[in-house]
Amino acid sequence: MSVVKINVLSVSPEARETLEKRFAGRAGAVEASDGFEWFELLRPVEGTDDYLVYTRWRSEEDFQKWHASQDFARGHAGGSESGQPPRPAAHASQIWSFDVVQQSGPKAQ
Repeated sequence: MSVVKINVLSVSPEARETLEKRFAGRAGAVEASDGFEWFELLRPVEGTDDYLVYTRWRSEEDFQKWHASQDFARGHAGGSESGQPPRPAAHASQIWSFDVVQQSGPKAQ
């Protein structure tokens, strides 16, 4: 079954809009990566102030290949009009990893 990677991003209230704009403007290269299954950016509502970046992959090997790829490096390098990399919107991050052991979807009618 699939693996899930959740990047937990600690973002100050004044940087939330910046973070969301950066994700909205991302290149989207991950969607073309072999083994990629799903992406979601989750905005905190209650229980935490951290954003969650959820990705699901066919296998750990597929995730590791993407993580080591030039597309990953380019997507995380940033860029700005001044030529200098922009300051990160998150002030801390950590990766949580999970194996999917059960899954279900809506029942067909």
